Amino acid sequence: MTTTASLAVFSSHFSSGWLAANLAADLDAWLRLLALHDIDDLAEAEPDTMRFRLYHLPARLTDHARRRWLRIERTWPWATAFTTCWQRLTALPAVT
Repeated sequence: MTTTASLAVFSSHFSSGWLAANLAADLDAWLRLLALHDIDDLAEAEPDTMRFRLYHLPARLTDHARRRWLRIERTWPWATAFTTCWQRLTALPAVT
């Protein structure tokens, strides 16, 4: 068995993990570039900091009158950073 053939056996498992890690890093970088560029604590934040401050959101998603509402806890220190980020991302033009 050649080296190329032995790598082909593990390529599907290696590719999916590699792809997921790179996709997460790219999305994180684009989020910082498009929506968090002027927020001092988050513009150059590490992935662990981003995960702790923005992705683990203390909120509830509720349905009311055919709409969805995201209720963010008022005492959360990064609530304004999250809402600013959300407003900037939703204001981006749709891809056509």
